[in-house]
Amino acid sequence: MSGFLREHSVPIVFSVLLHGLLAAALLFTALISVQHAPVSVQPIPIDAVVVDSQVLHAAQRAIAEQQASAAAAAAAAQAKQVEQANRAADEAARSAAAAKAEEAERAEKAAAEERAAETQRADEAKRADEAKRAEQAKLAEDAKRADEAKRAAEAKQAEDAKRAADQKAKAEREAELRRQMADEEHTNAVQSSPLRDQYMARLQSRIQSAWIRPPSARVGLDCLVEVTQLPGGEVTNAEVTQCNGDAATRESIKNAVYRASPLPTPPDPALFSRTFAFHFHPDQ
Repeated sequence: MSGFLREHSVPIVFSVLLHGLLAAALLFTALISVQHAPVSVQPIPIDAVVVDSQVLHAAQRAIAEQQASAAAAAAAAQAKQVEQANRAADEAARSAAAAKAEEAERAEKAAAEERAAETQRADEAKRADEAKRAEQAKLAEDAKRADEAKRAAEAKQAEDAKRAADQKAKAEREAELRRQMADEEHTNAVQSSPLRDQYMARLQSRIQSAWIRPPSARVGLDCLVEVTQLPGGEVTNAEVTQCNGDAATRESIKNAVYRASPLPTPPDPALFSRTFAFHFHPDQ
């Protein structure tokens, strides 16, 4: 109610003032009508007869009543005009209030529609944001799964490669072991065959052929000689470890080994040895 009064205070004040003015005008008109003396009528000289005073008083009363009736009619007309003016003012106030209320209702409706639109926009923005976050989360999850799948594939590939490398290395080790075993068997077979004795005989013959016998060499000379050679037969070192000859004899044997270089190649590679030892006894 207080809100309605605040919104329509101007029309209400205007209506009250208009009603007050109309009431004051009506009161003023009534006072003027009462104070004015009856209009005197100039008698027309006519032939008349003497009338009874009671008849005259009755006529005067009738005239007064007619004047009072006219004044009442005028007052009623003025009251009617005031009432009509009041009704017009009330109607104008109600129209203004209705227009104000309609305008306020339209404003409230527009504000409500704006709030609803704002709420809808906020909901749409929220849904769009949630959809965007969901899409980003899905993309992140897809990227994570793809990365995990990639790492798993790389791990499997690395594991397969490692397994293949291990199998290859194992196969190579087994092949190398078999080759070594075959070489060892072959070497053992060759070392125990007559070829080794023939090869050692060739070596000794080659070294003895290169020996220059010193004057101090005694008969029955027997020395143990250790020789180091390269695969091509080139001698890299020679030592006389045990010998029943003197220093000159031992030195002459070393020189003979170096002069015999390169030594003969073995008939079978399995007979080759970087270091070998033989007994040097040229008198046998």
